[in-house]
Amino acid sequence: MLLKNFKDLPAEEQLKYIKKGTIEIISEEELVEKLKEGRPLIVKAGFDPTAPDLHLGHTVLLQKLRTFQQLGHTVYFIIGDFTAMIGDPSGRDKTRPPLTKEQVFENAKTYKEQVFKVLDPEKTVVVFNS
Repeated sequence: MLLKNFKDLPAEEQLKYIKKGTIEIISEEELVEKLKEGRPLIVKAGFDPTAPDLHLGHTVLLQKLRTFQQLGHTVYFIIGDFTAMIGDPSGRDKTRPPLTKEQVFENAKTYKEQVFKVLDPEKTVVVFNS
């Protein structure tokens, strides 16, 4: 379902769409208060370009970001170039090896093309975390 105008839906109704398929929202009360303000939110998510392609697991988060867009909010798609260059264990047993700037930017080249298969380019701001 494509939602045209988030102001047409009360905060509690927006929350129903946002909660669909989620286990937990931290903090749900804070989110509801922000939605009640009746202004577009900025929702951010970061993706590290440690490989040239986004994978199927990324689509779970991308779909949720799309829901926010359909409700009238703006998504910041953050490419973690700095994070990929320093390496990051991210809760794993083994530290992810650092990549060169060239490797990172080569991997990130296709991200915009791939992400806009799910996200609305007019409601998405792409930035690098460096």
